[in-house]
Amino acid sequence: MIVVGGGLIGSAIAWRLAGAGRTVRMVVGEPGAAASRVAAGMLAPVTEISFTEQALLPLNLASLGRYETFAAEVAEASGLPTGLSRTPTISVAYDADDLARLTTLKEFLDRIGLKAERLVSRDARRLEPLLSPQVRGGLLVDADWSIDNRLLWAAIGAAGRRAGVAEVDGFVHHVRRSGTQVSGVTLADGTELDAAVVVVACGAWAGQLTGIDPLPVRPVKGQILRLDPRGLPQPSQTVRAITQGSEVYVVPRAGGREVVVGATVEEKGFDRGVTADGVYELLRDARRVLPMTAEYALAETTVGWRPGSPDNAPILGPGELDGLVLATGHYRNGVLLTPVTADAISAYVLTGELPEEARAFTLERFATSHPTPPSPPSPASSPPSSPTASPPTSSPPAPETVQL
Repeated sequence: MIVVGGGLIGSAIAWRLAGAGRTVRMVVGEPGAAASRVAAGMLAPVTEISFTEQALLPLNLASLGRYETFAAEVAEASGLPTGLSRTPTISVAYDADDLARLTTLKEFLDRIGLKAERLVSRDARRLEPLLSPQVRGGLLVDADWSIDNRLLWAAIGAAGRRAGVAEVDGFVHHVRRSGTQVSGVTLADGTELDAAVVVVACGAWAGQLTGIDPLPVRPVKGQILRLDPRGLPQPSQTVRAITQGSEVYVVPRAGGREVVVGATVEEKGFDRGVTADGVYELLRDARRVLPMTAEYALAETTVGWRPGSPDNAPILGPGELDGLVLATGHYRNGVLLTPVTADAISAYVLTGELPEEARAFTLERFATSHPTPPSPPSPASSPPSSPTASPPTSSPPAPETVQL
């Protein structure tokens, strides 16, 4: 079988399937372009919740509930750290209007049964002494954690290689078919790879695949910064802030290595540009709530692309062809949803049954009619063959990353 995409989602699926005895080839794409590298690594089903995305909450909570076990399994299988941090998240408001907005969020969380402790300004600054005295109040959310996504990604990749995942360089351009059955993929350089099962896990690029009906996945640009504290004090926990109507998050890494600040949300396709305005706004908003960040060195500015779907929820399970399996459209929850996605997709490939928690997120929900979905991949199927050549096409863009 072939897994298209070597980010967190694709790597975790490939590792799970290889561990179950399947022969897996993973087309890795361009690692520098993956959202898995650019992300901040927040595991935040509570503070990331949107009033319009409540249907996604049970899946987010289910995935967070698996994270400790998942991270421990990855660490044991790879011999590498995963960077899981169980410290809570503090969400703060800069001015009175921001506090009113945060109060509305607290009332909403109360109604749906999610725990968040209300904090007055003094209590917020006691929990996080680096907060500005101008912060008007906040919420403490014990259940929202973070993980060093770059460490986790490296560990999953190592675990997969140990389990037998074969990594193939290149970009998948085209999904091949034989009638209603998937038969493999064609890479951008023309190389053909044969397989009876193809898992599409290439994030924001899933909508560009040819040979199948266009998938409703679009790139949502995000600019993100990495700061070097240079030995200065750094926050002890993730700080999310509303500052004069804008939103910003500041995520510290263990050991004082870096502080991540993000992120813009821009509907600009695969635009690669790091902009002065984007960097300025992120630094301005971080400085308002955590003045110490103004003293940190600007170490890296990066652009990445979240894979957005029409309802900003993932697309999981069967595609239009027998043997075509989808794991894309995770938008801003890709890191959080890695464990549950890997479990759901590997279960579907191995058993033909999509687990209950994933059934609301199939591609079928976007159809105006409801055709019968294709047959699941056969648990007995295995990849044949050697590659052949066809005319090359272009590859996707790499992100703009500036090391400073």
